[in-house]
Amino acid sequence: MHRLRTTVSRLRPITAAQTVQSLSQPRPAMAEGALRTLQPTRHLNASVAAEPFLNGTSSNYVEEMYFAWLENPRNVHKSWDIFFRNANAGAPPGTAYQSPPPLGGTAQGLAHAQALVGAQPNVEKLVEDHLAVQSLIRAYQIRGHHMAQLDPLGIMAADLEPTPSDIITSHDKLGFYGLDESDLDKVFRLPTTTFIGGNESALPLREIIRRLEMAYCQHIGVEFMFINDLEQCQWIRQKFERPGVMQFSLEEKRTLLARMVRSTRFEEFLQRKWSSEKRFGLEGCESLIPALKTIIDKSSESGVESVIMGMPHRGRLNVLANVIRKELEQIFCQFDSKLEAADEGSGDVKYHLGMYHRRINRVTDRNITLSLMANPSHLEAVDPVVQGKTKAEQFYCGDTEGKRVMSILLHGDAAFAGQGIVYETFHLSDLPSYTTHGTIHVVVNNQIGFTTDPRMARSSPYPTDVARVVNAPIFHVNADDPEAVMYVCNVAAEWRNTFHKDVVVDLVCYRRNGHNEMDEPMFTQPLMYKQIKKQKGVLQIYAEKLIAEGAVTRQEYEEEVSKYDKICEEAYTRSKDEKILHIKHWLDSPWPGFFTLDGQPKSMSCPSTGLSEEDLSHIGNIASSVPMEDFTIHGGLSRILKSRATMVSQRLCDWALAEYMAFGSLLKEGIHVRLSGQDVERGTFSHRHHVLHDQNVDKRICIPMNHISPDQAPYTVCNSSLSEYGVLGFELGFAMASPNALVLWEAQFGDFHNTAQCIIDQFISPGQAKWVRQNGIVLLLPHGMEGMGPEHSSARPERFLQMCNDDPDVFPKVSEDFAMCQLYDCNWIVVNCSTPANYFHVLRRQILQPFRKPLIVFTPKSLLRHPEAKSSFDDMLPGTHFKRIIPDDGPASASPEKVKRVIFCTGKVYYELTRERKNRGMEDAVAIVRIEQLSPFPFDLVKVETDRYANADLVWCQEEHKNQGYYDYIKPRIRTTIDRGRPVWYAGREPAAAPATGNKQTHLMELQRFLDTAFNLGAFSGKQ
Repeated sequence: MHRLRTTVSRLRPITAAQTVQSLSQPRPAMAEGALRTLQPTRHLNASVAAEPFLNGTSSNYVEEMYFAWLENPRNVHKSWDIFFRNANAGAPPGTAYQSPPPLGGTAQGLAHAQALVGAQPNVEKLVEDHLAVQSLIRAYQIRGHHMAQLDPLGIMAADLEPTPSDIITSHDKLGFYGLDESDLDKVFRLPTTTFIGGNESALPLREIIRRLEMAYCQHIGVEFMFINDLEQCQWIRQKFERPGVMQFSLEEKRTLLARMVRSTRFEEFLQRKWSSEKRFGLEGCESLIPALKTIIDKSSESGVESVIMGMPHRGRLNVLANVIRKELEQIFCQFDSKLEAADEGSGDVKYHLGMYHRRINRVTDRNITLSLMANPSHLEAVDPVVQGKTKAEQFYCGDTEGKRVMSILLHGDAAFAGQGIVYETFHLSDLPSYTTHGTIHVVVNNQIGFTTDPRMARSSPYPTDVARVVNAPIFHVNADDPEAVMYVCNVAAEWRNTFHKDVVVDLVCYRRNGHNEMDEPMFTQPLMYKQIKKQKGVLQIYAEKLIAEGAVTRQEYEEEVSKYDKICEEAYTRSKDEKILHIKHWLDSPWPGFFTLDGQPKSMSCPSTGLSEEDLSHIGNIASSVPMEDFTIHGGLSRILKSRATMVSQRLCDWALAEYMAFGSLLKEGIHVRLSGQDVERGTFSHRHHVLHDQNVDKRICIPMNHISPDQAPYTVCNSSLSEYGVLGFELGFAMASPNALVLWEAQFGDFHNTAQCIIDQFISPGQAKWVRQNGIVLLLPHGMEGMGPEHSSARPERFLQMCNDDPDVFPKVSEDFAMCQLYDCNWIVVNCSTPANYFHVLRRQILQPFRKPLIVFTPKSLLRHPEAKSSFDDMLPGTHFKRIIPDDGPASASPEKVKRVIFCTGKVYYELTRERKNRGMEDAVAIVRIEQLSPFPFDLVKVETDRYANADLVWCQEEHKNQGYYDYIKPRIRTTIDRGRPVWYAGREPAAAPATGNKQTHLMELQRFLDTAFNLGAFSGKQ
């Protein structure tokens, strides 16, 4: 009884009055199911209304009357309408009834009405009691998880909700709900919004409370009542409320025990063999392994063929060994300090590596592919990458509903609550071009960060509260109850298969060791770790339970332990034969057949990236038309398409049309193109218009790019959420899935990539070195100083160039295939094209070259409509290629010995320099050379130019500030190319803290100042 009082007191915030109020709203959640089963009682007169009470009939009549009234007050007599309205408004007992007008003045009607008045207090109590019970049921459904026994240590609540003060001083009665102890043995009819009755429609209050506690207040806490879908709520209620749902067969229990043995003994084996090594073990949450295997088994049973997983480092080795089934010797050899690295890349620590494995699922006897993505210590950074790869696999196998490919994400509690990328990824979950049709999130809730207590780590009651934003149900479970864990994981997998929505499993556990095996947790959490030292391991707890039940004998259990220990020892022996670490054994996204041709390595060459005149004209005509009938476009867009058609007829293209040519030609050749980012469909600068919108029909669109050829590959262009970190990670994952796709992410302005810096730093720049995983993602970063202020000017090229791996002090050996070899050896390619044709070529080269590298493109803004920034079809015909540099082709190149200055530059500033040179009449004296490919640096071509103009000053000119942009990257490389006695001068803006000024006049003054410097032939004489 004390437990009852405590529970009721804790559930108190959900009041009967609130419940009644909610019931009176349209489509009441609690009454809706009941209303479907009721026949409305229409226009009852007073004699009929009073009759049940005069004759002492069942209370069911009152309930039906009440539900009929909820549906429509006119369904009942006015006397009932007044009574229910007053009762719902909180009228004190005995005062809700008001006498209705006389019913035709008949003696019989008056007598019945008077009898009803006399019976009213009992009627009112009856209705209020039923409402109270319904309110109580709803309170358990909403807040029962706060009472659940979730903490295995038993020392703290899993949430941060303050404990109600009146738990200790609880009232002797259930007065808050209008009930008391005398009501505990009364039988109440159950509403259709609960399944605790099973096949019974009514239960005593005492039994109702007992069953609610069994459903919601044991080792499982269910958060779901915030979901605004009745069917989904009913589905969850049925899974947890129906009596006897959590029953397991003997075989299931034995399988669960065997999985617990493997999970636990694996960690213990590593601890015995390498006690002084970091491994970020799973001790304290060993039930994670059977949890994941249960999810995979259930999903495989539903038809899933591929599971892509992402997780932080805690427990990764155990997951690799016992879920993905990586060979144990490959894991054990990683601990050998004498292990030599293979030639490929720098590698990464063992608990960051990924894995790809196709095997038979023994439970379902079906093939399943498991992929664990490599992830750095940036715990949640892998979340969107996993989602992108999952989306790509679904796309390539035609899985439009997520029935064959799915994702599982593992999280730590502190990271799940603390890192914004979790929120960004959740908000991709239902977007049409980003949804993976439901992800199962598993939180390993250690109830602590590194050393940070939850109260210092989050402001929400649970670490999982971020999932509520997408109406994902959250299942909290005590990780020391493996059967509860198994049941919850089964339900989560069923939920995902049924509704294709995200779901969260919160494994409330503890961390037996410190943050790593070398760390001392007693420094900061002494009381918690005193309890942990006393805590039995979950394997011991569960084994003793099954032995007591007779499900297994102690001998069988010990034999299972010995069997797995032997497997580990044998693998340990074999691991000593491994002398070299081959990172290729740890690939998470293999590309079979891509790197070979007819069984031989591909040649290090790239065919011409040009197109025939016919193809250029055809794609240009598509780009300037609307290939749908009765489609009305905006008048301004009509002018844009007309100007495109004019350019095509003149054999010219601007930036947008060159991009159209590149994309369209690749699609025609069967290469899928995906362009993603904020506002990419139209283009931030209203230049692209790849999606046309009918001006008269809502949501009717036309994508001309998908009308190029009958057998073309599909073109995906999709506006993203206002996210950089999440969306760039997603596109990176998409690009991992296949090398035969051009995947591009465009920043709204290049400046904004800095909020995705983690993806760039941890995955794109060093990805191949760490994980031997090539990736061909393209980053389009609008860049240029046009006086738009410090946040809309610079894509920070200095950051990308700083991370390039070519040596500035070594002039490479030049060979016939030098350009391709340079590309193959670099970590990424950085370009700043000054012509539409070169942009066209670099995009096509990205696919036609025999390998994949990330491509960073600093794209223009003002050049999109610059009259001189146009290219002839002649520069895009067969035989043409991307130009790493563009030499001066004017009067200066005709007499190089007379040239006094060579200005090297890149990008938009070229057009400002040529205009200034023309205004000053210095076409003969000054040559301007554009370096289009900044990295890998074109040493060979720069040398040709410096040798040609042997008598000229060498100047690097940029519009960016001196401590930004390209200067610090370019200068040492040009110096390596030329005679060291020949200086390289600088012309550009002075060093500054901000990337650009916000004042237009200052911007123009700075521009003119560095142009003056660039063309003042005496500016650098005698000084360096």
